Amino acid sequence: MLGIHDLAIFMLSGLILNMTPGPDSLLIVSHTAAGRWQQGAVTALGISTGTLVHVLAAALGLSAILATSAMAFTVVKWAGAIYLIWLGLSVLLKCRHSSPQAPAPRFSETRLRTLFRQGFLTNVLNPKVALFFMAFMPQFIDPASTLKPLAFLTLGLIFDAVATLWSAVLITVVTLGGQRLRPGVKLKAWLERSVGVMFVALGVRLALTRTPAGGG
Repeated sequence: MLGIHDLAIFMLSGLILNMTPGPDSLLIVSHTAAGRWQQGAVTALGISTGTLVHVLAAALGLSAILATSAMAFTVVKWAGAIYLIWLGLSVLLKCRHSSPQAPAPRFSETRLRTLFRQGFLTNVLNPKVALFFMAFMPQFIDPASTLKPLAFLTLGLIFDAVATLWSAVLITVVTLGGQRLRPGVKLKAWLERSVGVMFVALGVRLALTRTPAGGG
């Protein structure tokens, strides 16, 4: 009816793509490892909400603007790069100024809002996600379909659901692993510094991303 075909292949491909390490997975893992599983879950919820923004943009054709407008792509690209670098530097500065005996962050409503916002912005400010939806999903929609926006929306929601399930797996693995390993203060500090460096590297990598060919 919607012109969607090869749905099983789409879901499998979406799972494989979500399993590929990136800013979203890194953020979920780092927040889960640094606190409780609830912190990873709230971060994942923020990421899923950001994905929904990209899904709606694809369904409405707004993502095509990023693919064809050099200025729009550059603005979003630099916003995302600056945010990732800022996030990484914040982690590094926090590690530098925190005391080895400092208590873990309180599990508060304010803290959860911050985690949600970080997950949301990390995803929504990544123009590669928007371009991915524009390039990937049309392969599973019949060109003759008269309900393409609804087909985009349906596939996007399925993709987001698969991504959320993978996030749940990540959170579970990290939580169970953390309970068994119980890393000491030095190992935890090393992990946090590594996460900070990786975010800065991802930000720089995003900043160096070329504008899509044909953008004008």
